[in-house]
Amino acid sequence: MSKEVAWRSSLLGSCCALGLLGLGLGPSYLYGGSTHLSILSFFHYSEYLVTAISNPKTLKLKSFLLDNTYEYWLAALLGWMEYFGELWLFPGLKLNPIPWYLGLVLCGGGELLRKAAMLNAGHNFTHQIQMYHQPGHVLVTSGVYSLCRHPSYVGWFYWSIGTQMILCNPICTVGYAVVSWMFFRNRVEGEEIVLINFFREDYVRYQEKVPTGLPFIHGYRLAC
Repeated sequence: MSKEVAWRSSLLGSCCALGLLGLGLGPSYLYGGSTHLSILSFFHYSEYLVTAISNPKTLKLKSFLLDNTYEYWLAALLGWMEYFGELWLFPGLKLNPIPWYLGLVLCGGGELLRKAAMLNAGHNFTHQIQMYHQPGHVLVTSGVYSLCRHPSYVGWFYWSIGTQMILCNPICTVGYAVVSWMFFRNRVEGEEIVLINFFREDYVRYQEKVPTGLPFIHGYRLAC
């Protein structure tokens, strides 16, 4: 496993460095692509690193999230296709600094929030929804979890939108927002059914006090 970790880390580190090199030395019309490459590489490396710190018992190769769903990588491919297509047809579109700055803020803020959630939850955080209540699994309501019930999802939601704003991709920015919203709506509802089953009234009271943090997503509610 150590060799697998090493080559994945080296690949992600090289991609991040290549993006930073392009950002520093490349032409201005490639700033978006260079920034995106660094941010995407850093995200996947940091998922593994923070998992190693916060919950080492669950650490595995999949913690890089490089084995993500087919839909995730298809979305990434579509983002690059739009970027290079518009760079060829409408190069001036990629020189607008406003979406780049806004995207940088969303990516940076989303990344920080997600990693803060992972560290805050500690061994209670896992990349997969736990279907069975494990010994020692407690309901975390402090720190960033006192601000929203699903800070890791909130961070990832805004991070994903920010990646397309950095590329100045108008079509994929809207597409990512819609598809990510639909994904997290279903994910939150499914996860909260499990959490209510785990923590009963404690989680219901938590729901009443703290929002999900995701726009227009209220989570699963018990029927009155």
